[in-house]
Amino acid sequence: MYPVVSIGTQDFEYIRKNHYFYVDKTDFIHEWWENGDTVTLITRPRRFGKTLTMSMLELFFSNQYAGRTELFEGLSVWEDEKYRQLQGSWPVIFISFAGIKGNTYEEIRESMIQTIIDLYAKYRYLLESDALNQQEKEYFDYVKPGMSDTVAAMALHRLAICMYRYYGKKVIILLDEYDTPLHEAYAYDFWDKLIPFISKLFNCTFKTNLYMERSVLTGITRVSNESVFSDMNNLEVVMTTSCKYESAFGFTEAEVCDALEVFGLSDQLGVVRYWYDGFCFGNRKDIYNPWSITKYLDSGKFGTYWANTSSNKLVGKLIQEGSPELKMDAEVLLAGNAIQRSLEEEIVFDQLDESESSVWSLLLATGYLRAEHPLASHENGKTENEKSESEKSGNEESESEKSENEYVLSLTNLEIKKEFRKIIQRWFANPSARYNDFIKALLLEDVDFMNRYMNQVALQTFSFFDTGKQPSGETDPERFYHGFVLGLIVDLADRYLIKSNRESGLGRYDVVLEPLRSDLKAYVLEFKVFNPAKEKNLDETVKNALSQIEKMKYDTELLARGISADRISHYGFAFEGKHVLIG
Repeated sequence: MYPVVSIGTQDFEYIRKNHYFYVDKTDFIHEWWENGDTVTLITRPRRFGKTLTMSMLELFFSNQYAGRTELFEGLSVWEDEKYRQLQGSWPVIFISFAGIKGNTYEEIRESMIQTIIDLYAKYRYLLESDALNQQEKEYFDYVKPGMSDTVAAMALHRLAICMYRYYGKKVIILLDEYDTPLHEAYAYDFWDKLIPFISKLFNCTFKTNLYMERSVLTGITRVSNESVFSDMNNLEVVMTTSCKYESAFGFTEAEVCDALEVFGLSDQLGVVRYWYDGFCFGNRKDIYNPWSITKYLDSGKFGTYWANTSSNKLVGKLIQEGSPELKMDAEVLLAGNAIQRSLEEEIVFDQLDESESSVWSLLLATGYLRAEHPLASHENGKTENEKSESEKSGNEESESEKSENEYVLSLTNLEIKKEFRKIIQRWFANPSARYNDFIKALLLEDVDFMNRYMNQVALQTFSFFDTGKQPSGETDPERFYHGFVLGLIVDLADRYLIKSNRESGLGRYDVVLEPLRSDLKAYVLEFKVFNPAKEKNLDETVKNALSQIEKMKYDTELLARGISADRISHYGFAFEGKHVLIG
């Protein structure tokens, strides 16, 4: 008889009370407590057990669960007498922002306010105690719909005061999915409205709170200090490349092997590894997504269980609006190869539209990418003769120091690759004009169909994106369209070497499709945005694009590779808003 897998359960008490399948992660309790950090922020991708872990912390430390020894008996933490005595000995505030969703600032603020109101309702019994003074009791009445930002920002701080008065001990504060409102604010463009409110709330709760013993925050991303954690010098940040708690979230391969054995699936380890392995936390390179593993154990079938509409929407938006170079990198990743890029794990949401480094950081944080230091294995294996004089003398910055923020990035595993490809394909999901049809028309040089297709998709797709919002000037729309077309032709990678923005002849072409077979033609694509000061209409823009290909001799590279001129075709793409003309 196999254990029951309770899919989607994030309540530690429910799992333990019903004896459902559970991988013991209670070592985290010991590790976190012994580290003694005041405020710990832990970032992990979605569906990696963050909420279940926070539920476990609440049940272990909260005095509301004192004496509930059956929840922890038989688990690792219960082997230590010190922790058997510690269980149920602290007042705990547990709040989650996981359900804070909305597409306006007003909706998000109202949801956060209601979450705080619900929390206060849970602790109204404190009002019965003489330990609270009249002012502290009256604050419960201030916490209500329509409360001011000041009252809301101080609410968790004031609740900690009341619990301290009642219990005589400082409070442990647990905040799950702290960044969910921030993701909504960025996606729906009210970031600047939300930041002052949420920053004040976090400052009052975690920085200036003398009644807080310790706290843990979890989320997907590490949002920059300048955004919400300004001046919080008591914050210990644990990200995916940090070595702290590296096996506390997600399943290690040893844990997966044990689970497969319990369910009689040991012979499937190789396939399970191919589908779901590949996440890297700290020095651990063998982490599996627990959601996907439990879904597989329950069903016995392999699939893309990791899908999540909201996260995919943000990732798709960033890649679709990204530069042509970013789209080319996406193609390299989809082909199963790695790229080397500089990134910071701290996410500056204000810069996501401008900084590709921030985009890669977000893809790493959300679990799409795995990251490894490129020089780690090479440096460790260097002989003394291979080391430069500067490294030996220490007078100059070593190569490893220069590359501190450089990482080799690759898609995490097969499941992630499938999801990543779906995101790209959704850009062109118009059922009446599939992007494969555009590819066929391009190769057949059916310009009429290409024009019909592009204008139809432009009306559907471009309306969701402000193609001129970047601050880099007149080239921004051209950059957007350039990247859009690259996304259309990504599936030609098995027949063509797709090159973008490289030197040939007297300048830099936009896109060249160099055939990998002798029976295929080559194509040079040039993109131009209509300039009313120089051109009467899009026809003239197309002529100028084609003229530039000739004038700047963009065929030079292809000719040098032995491709004759009669095998090279030129396309000029002209754009004006949502209107497209190809010639």
